[in-house]
Amino acid sequence: MRSLTRKGAATRQRILDGAAAHIREHGVAATTLDDVLARTATSKSQLFHYFPGGREELLLAVARLEADRVLADQQPQLGDLTSWPAWQRWRDRVVERYRSQGRLCPLNSVMSQLGDSTPAAQAVVTELLHSWQAEIAAGVRHMQGIGEVDPGLDPDHTASALLAGIQGGVLIQMSTGRTTHLEAALDLGIAHLRAGRP
Repeated sequence: MRSLTRKGAATRQRILDGAAAHIREHGVAATTLDDVLARTATSKSQLFHYFPGGREELLLAVARLEADRVLADQQPQLGDLTSWPAWQRWRDRVVERYRSQGRLCPLNSVMSQLGDSTPAAQAVVTELLHSWQAEIAAGVRHMQGIGEVDPGLDPDHTASALLAGIQGGVLIQMSTGRTTHLEAALDLGIAHLRAGRP
């Protein structure tokens, strides 16, 4: 992306935040460029100046914003998996995040509109999952370092299993409105880590 002035960056961010907020409230299908213009008090020329690709480019930027939000909403707990109480706090934070989000997943709705087969959309999801898995794996390594987790466990493999459980639980929650499966995946994943203590 080209370099922007401070004012330009603020305008672009206002458009992006407004689009993301409207999508969270109404869904992607019910969000038009006119909705975004009205919500952000910007002109069509301004929107196309900052998002020359129009709706698709704006949706991709919203997807990146929502992907960043997934990880930001788990901090500081995700970055501090240094004790079993800390893991429990992270578990509770994840459950609360998705419980408060409800059935509508802004990232999923944007990605389904973009089509996750496009390279740019794939990159957003791949980067999110890679960063999330790396944070969990760092927590596993820390717990191995203080003798709380079996040193024979592969941190990356363990983190990928936990992450797969979270994603499966979220997918079921989107259908049922209940976090039961998400909680079970986290509880059993953490219990597996604890059971593997040397």
